[in-house]
Amino acid sequence: MKDEANARIDEEAIIAMLMMRAKALGEKNAKDVLSYETEDEIEFSLAPPLVGIGKDEASLQAWFDTWEGPIGGDVRDAKLTVGEDVAFWSGLTRMTGTKTDGAAVDLWFRQTLGLVKQDGRWLVAHQHASVPFAMDGSGRALLDLKP
Repeated sequence: MKDEANARIDEEAIIAMLMMRAKALGEKNAKDVLSYETEDEIEFSLAPPLVGIGKDEASLQAWFDTWEGPIGGDVRDAKLTVGEDVAFWSGLTRMTGTKTDGAAVDLWFRQTLGLVKQDGRWLVAHQHASVPFAMDGSGRALLDLKP
């Protein structure tokens, strides 16, 4: 069982790591983003395929290259639960910016991160991002929802 001081140290380390990872995402630096992930990280992202396993710097950089300028963001309703060597973060995440085709992006989505402590360092081992879809039979993604 964790004592309070160690729990606070781990919580602060995770938050610092997530902030540095968010900075790398905003700056579209694939190598730095992936430095905060495990080698066998599992990802359920908004884009295909259904599941991604492991680091794929080329694909992440190709996606970053579809953005003009930095990618903005915001988080609401974040929750962090920390155990001995496993932690979970969840929240509503906002992605903003302009695509290279001129399209403006302002999207809120749900995000959950599973983290593990490896060699004293917290890393993302699992990520899941999703948006709700209409339950009226259309299967339409609801991209205009705001918290």
